[in-house]
Amino acid sequence: MFIQILGSAAGGGFPQWNCNCGNCAGLRKGTLRAQPRTQSSIALSDDGEHWILCNASPDIRAQLESFPRLQPARGPRDTAIGAIILLDSQIDHTTGLLTLREGCPHDVWCTEMVHQDLTTGFPLFNMLEHWNGGLRWHPIALEGQFAVAACPQLTFMPIPLRSAAPPYSPHRHDPHPGDNIGLLVEDRRTGGRLFYAPGLGQVNPELLALMRTADCLLVDGTLWRDDEMRVREVGSKLGSEMGHLQQSGPGGMIEVLDGMPAAARRILIHINNTNPILDEDSAERAVLAEHGIEVAFDGMGIEL
Repeated sequence: MFIQILGSAAGGGFPQWNCNCGNCAGLRKGTLRAQPRTQSSIALSDDGEHWILCNASPDIRAQLESFPRLQPARGPRDTAIGAIILLDSQIDHTTGLLTLREGCPHDVWCTEMVHQDLTTGFPLFNMLEHWNGGLRWHPIALEGQFAVAACPQLTFMPIPLRSAAPPYSPHRHDPHPGDNIGLLVEDRRTGGRLFYAPGLGQVNPELLALMRTADCLLVDGTLWRDDEMRVREVGSKLGSEMGHLQQSGPGGMIEVLDGMPAAARRILIHINNTNPILDEDSAERAVLAEHGIEVAFDGMGIEL
């Protein structure tokens, strides 16, 4: 299985266009040792030629340009994207569908809850019907596994996660299973397993058991601490209110990942611009290194 990190930042990217926190200002001034990042999305393939896009970032055009395998140029109009899987209906994971309109129709896999959001509060499916048939919906059931024709050697197990639906969701304050999912992806030939969950608010024993079966964990790295937005004076919400598990402290993501098999790669993705781990010289980044936890970056490639 080939995994390409197209974007590794949370919503807004890094630096965020209107943010002057220490991280964003330091990156612009060249005083911070850090890498710019676009909004989170990955691509998966079983052969390196045919790809499945997992989430469609607002930065998708730049991400496609940065990874030539997704534009193999075999004809006057071409793409290696054979399907799109949406893990939730958040703006930073779906708005890229508008940029991909010239390539419609697209086969899009998502849960019923995500489809409801994207036909009501944020009606991308309705809007894109006007471009060559738009988006062909393939429902993701919340039990069992599914396969995608574009990459037949990969199997996908959806994992309902506790997280918040976006503000435009009709059930914003009434969480439903399927608002947000993770994926356990297995390559039938190699046996390699990826656990992918860029939005992860809570971890229970059942989820931990599934995570321990993965060879690579690519998980929510949004915030170092729950009150980070308040401390940085750029917002008032807690990470837990937005459906994200902090990295530090008891029960945090570091503690969760410490419980994974030693041989598994543990990588944080969907990193908010305020998170001190973006600073490669920070004490927080050193803590991650001590625990054997990596930080995803745009252009990172993984093979399982």
